[in-house]
Amino acid sequence: MERLKGGIAVAALVLVAVTGCKEETEGSSRPDERPGGGGGAALAAVDSLTVKGRAPKTGYDRDKFGSPWADTDSNGCGTRDDILKRDLEDVKFKDGDCTVASGVLAPDPYGGKEITFTRGRSQVDIDHLVALSDAWQKGAGQWDASKRIALANDPLNLLAVDAGPNRSKGDGDAATWLPPNKSYRCTYVAAQVAVKKKYGLWVTTAEKAAMKSVLSGCPDQELPSGGNPTKAPARFHAD
Repeated sequence: MERLKGGIAVAALVLVAVTGCKEETEGSSRPDERPGGGGGAALAAVDSLTVKGRAPKTGYDRDKFGSPWADTDSNGCGTRDDILKRDLEDVKFKDGDCTVASGVLAPDPYGGKEITFTRGRSQVDIDHLVALSDAWQKGAGQWDASKRIALANDPLNLLAVDAGPNRSKGDGDAATWLPPNKSYRCTYVAAQVAVKKKYGLWVTTAEKAAMKSVLSGCPDQELPSGGNPTKAPARFHAD
């Protein structure tokens, strides 16, 4: 009987080696947790996006999207601090539980490095995954202020990242910029698809091709979901 059990164990190990299967473990790395998943296959969702040419940037101004980091979810904290609390580890507060004084981005999803956040002298940015200028040229220029304010403060469209690679991104879309950390590209592009689908933003032909190229390498990548409503409360205004 013992010889039989041993044979079964060896056979199982051989099967694992041949098939590449491995035992699943609980949890996931932090880059794959931001933003949250659960909305379905991201690759399939790309085909639901409208394809059009990029509109002129004429008239774009950051103020068109309201005051930076407005508390549109009415939780008493600005959006920037909400995202820092969500994305950093070892968070310490300046006072109460709202103003983040320090923490660690471990790792930075764009570069893969550990970045220490210290308020006032930080290398951590809050990135708009779909840049506001890009959004302006792909539909947001035609919206009312309430929808633009919502996009600028929607956690679905925000991520704490290393300032270096983020500032090299500018207002690039998937066709012109991807994170240097290749292991995060599927999650990054899936988040852009989710935001554009949620808000009805269009993509260019080149952008759609780039999205499909990335996501074809991870066809089971989920489409992120959630975030805030697509209309900000009436008390918020934009120039």
